[in-house]
Amino acid sequence: MTAPDTPRPPYAGTRYPRLAQVPAFTEFVSRDWADVPTRPQLPAGAPAAASDHRDRLSAALPGRVIVAAAGHAPVRNDDAHYGFRADSGFVWLTACQVEGAVVVLWPTAGGHDAVLYLPPPFRPGDAGFFSDANHGELWVGPSAGLPEWSDALDMTVEPLAALDRRHGELRGAAAARSAAALAAEVGAEVSVELERALARLRMVKDAWEIGQLREAVDATVAGFGAVVAEVPRAIADGLGERWLQGTFDRHARTFGNGPGYSTIVGSGAHAPILHWVRCDGEVVPDAALLLDMGVEARSLYTADVTRTVPASGTFSQTQRAVHDLVEKAHRAGLDRIRPGVAYLDFHFAAMEVVAQGLHDWGLLPVSVDEALSPEGQQHRRYLACGIGHHLGLDVHDCSQAHYEDYMGAALEPGVVMTVEPGLYFHAHDLTLPPELRGIGVRLEDDVLVTDAGSEVLSAALPISAAEVEAWTRAQWADER
Repeated sequence: MTAPDTPRPPYAGTRYPRLAQVPAFTEFVSRDWADVPTRPQLPAGAPAAASDHRDRLSAALPGRVIVAAAGHAPVRNDDAHYGFRADSGFVWLTACQVEGAVVVLWPTAGGHDAVLYLPPPFRPGDAGFFSDANHGELWVGPSAGLPEWSDALDMTVEPLAALDRRHGELRGAAAARSAAALAAEVGAEVSVELERALARLRMVKDAWEIGQLREAVDATVAGFGAVVAEVPRAIADGLGERWLQGTFDRHARTFGNGPGYSTIVGSGAHAPILHWVRCDGEVVPDAALLLDMGVEARSLYTADVTRTVPASGTFSQTQRAVHDLVEKAHRAGLDRIRPGVAYLDFHFAAMEVVAQGLHDWGLLPVSVDEALSPEGQQHRRYLACGIGHHLGLDVHDCSQAHYEDYMGAALEPGVVMTVEPGLYFHAHDLTLPPELRGIGVRLEDDVLVTDAGSEVLSAALPISAAEVEAWTRAQWADER
């Protein structure tokens, strides 16, 4: 036991910077560590795809200095940070997911030379080795060094400090939003032109990207099976929505990088709540259960799929009527996806079905034509969101694109998008008859535009009510 008058060390924890001022400690902690060769773990084909992406951006913005950054993990609370997830545009250009990294495309006579600037890992002998809990190897384990990254990516990689010496050359550079802090520091500009070019190029996926999205979708389909298999247990043991959410998130973390977005599990009155990510309710035995889930692959490409299943194994008559109308809208939307068709056609086709169905049920105060007019939109009370979006590295991919590039464009082969009509009848909506209140149904598939038409990447999951019921019960039979 330490006597009361015994001098105490400057700090009891190893992260405190003053520990670096204790020579005996720093000398001892810095030596006698075995070298652990570490290489970046990259999906096959990722470096070549990123190189092609840089070439395409170079051709779109000739003669410009172009800057993008990986970004930093935000603080969660006090000195704990959220897990780091690199900026999507940066990953598209580099295939690298290192926190604090910056890529610069320096213009040349023939295009651009790309240089990736990385913060070197904190090795034994560096103060950060033991004092930086977010990046020090004593805390986070061995990591690849700059030579290993250069070899893996087949591109020039330099220490981040080398970029400091070139700050003067960045004045006036076109910077991505991810590099906003650096742009403010060096006199570069966050470029609308660059963001538009990145968004436009990312809208059309190449063969490698489509392969990554297939992988994400396939893992997601398997995840749906894993979640639905747990529904009886979630009900019987009172584990609720959060158990199902956790089941999918564990699956996504095991077979990918993790969930592509916050998993939505909504039972009963929670199903109509569009972004019900709290998932803190029970799984109601006789209610419809809305599952909106997507696995993000390790390359960071994500799926985004929704099914609504009967927690009992069989829809009630009213639930089935709602599901049937959503299915009809879903098929109308899918039918409009093919090359040359205006992007918004699928949205309008699905909305027309929804408006007609709501009118037939006596829920619209106006005619179908009045509701569908720009001055009407009364049907949107029960479907406030859109019918779909682009999909890729972001779940709502290319959201920064200009209207004419996104909504005003025609579909072309390589576009991957979602189709997701739904009906959301909130439990407290007094315009509804009691039997409809608290029912929410959404059907969402991930769709690839092909040369000949389209391919539903998530087609392994059923969409008709009868097929959904049979598939749901099959997951339970498999568990037994």
